Amino acid sequence: MLNTDYKFGEVFPLASQVEKNDLKVEFKDIMNNNNGGIALLAFSAGLDLAKHLAPAEVMVYLVEGEIIFTMNDNPLHLHKGDFLLMGNGVPHSVHAVTDSKVMLIKIKHD
Repeated sequence: MLNTDYKFGEVFPLASQVEKNDLKVEFKDIMNNNNGGIALLAFSAGLDLAKHLAPAEVMVYLVEGEIIFTMNDNPLHLHKGDFLLMGNGVPHSVHAVTDSKVMLIKIKHD
């Protein structure tokens, strides 16, 4: 079953669906089910998302800002409009160089 607060066939401005918080990274699920989902993350400049393992195959798309995305101890510098792909179980972390918004597309498979 698909979980979402959004109605199919309506248009929404992507970046404004999640607002930054100076104290922590904010998460907003756009939609999800047992096979994955789409989420937005908002970072204030200087915030970090600590190293953790990817829960699925992931596409990371930078909607706004500039981040350092460290994957397998390799820092990658992303700017607005950039994306990368990451495999399931890959260790990674994020540092926001500027106020930033990231879209994650997660796909799980057996």
